[in-house]
Amino acid sequence: MPSTALAPDAAPLDLDHLARMTGGEKALEREVLALFLTQTSGLIDALADKSAEVAALSHTLKGSARAIGAFRVADLAAALEEAARRGSDPSRPLAALCAAVAEARGVIEARLGRL
Repeated sequence: MPSTALAPDAAPLDLDHLARMTGGEKALEREVLALFLTQTSGLIDALADKSAEVAALSHTLKGSARAIGAFRVADLAAALEEAARRGSDPSRPLAALCAAVAEARGVIEARLGRL
């Protein structure tokens, strides 16, 4: 598993990791990617509300992103989680996370269109 250090040049989706996690099964890949799209939509909306649940929501997103190989999203979710736990202003880490999620979602949507 990659380090949790932020990697600005990381690909939005590690396809080798995704293949390992799904055993190369395209139907399972479609399922987990579609689930990630659904989940991220709700999580990003909830995070945008900047509720008291920011740490828990970003922790959930971090785990989901790591599972499919969206390591930049995972790293940025971890940064947001840490900021929330410290009581820091979440605006910057949230903006970076939203941008990374949008990029990953674009890659996932394109991939789903090819599967």
